[in-house]
Amino acid sequence: MRETRMVYPVFPGETNHYGTLFGGTVLAWMDQAAFVAATRYARRKVVTVHADAVDFKRPVPLGSIVELVARVAEVGRSSIRVSVEMWVEPLEKGEPYLAAQGGFVLVAVDENGRPVPVPRQEDRHAD
Repeated sequence: MRETRMVYPVFPGETNHYGTLFGGTVLAWMDQAAFVAATRYARRKVVTVHADAVDFKRPVPLGSIVELVARVAEVGRSSIRVSVEMWVEPLEKGEPYLAAQGGFVLVAVDENGRPVPVPRQEDRHAD
């Protein structure tokens, strides 16, 4: 599975004094989406080792519905690069828009936290 979608509502406790989503919450949600996408792809324990620059393009207002789209972009020996987009669905008027995007690198690890190979697609039964 190369794509994962997650949906969150933006509640008051997640916004700043401007009534928009905290940047730290954006980063946390994006990292979670990247984690789920990489875990579903590798079918083993993964950990985040790097976050590329995250571009905040537009604010996310209180009451919006946010959809994160995480896509496996590259697979190395033990690493998986995931690109994540955050789309906002305004509840009032307007079309959905891209609010943020960034990239994350996760590494497959064993029970001792040491990197292990990501299974090749042809070695896996379900995808």
